[in-house]
Amino acid sequence: MRLLARLVRAALFFLLFAFALNNQHEASIRWFFGHEWRTNMVFVVLAAFALGCVFGISAMLPSWWRHRAVARRQREDAGSDTSQLVMPTLTPEHPPRDGL
Repeated sequence: MRLLARLVRAALFFLLFAFALNNQHEASIRWFFGHEWRTNMVFVVLAAFALGCVFGISAMLPSWWRHRAVARRQREDAGSDTSQLVMPTLTPEHPPRDGL
């Protein structure tokens, strides 16, 4: 199993390395008021990926905080007996759909 994990990691590394080598041409991003950023295309893609990760995490933070507060309240209500902790069931607003 370890060998398979290492092979997958090596394949992913070489795939990303080849992607970076194929995107070495210069790209320019034109900002407002005549400002321009010139760099390799791979850095532009990396910056877009990082901004997407930051946006996704910041969009999920309120939900995480809400669930932590519910868990903390339940823990305080149950006292030291943790066997009574039950997570609330969150009912979806819409019924699940089959397919896409």
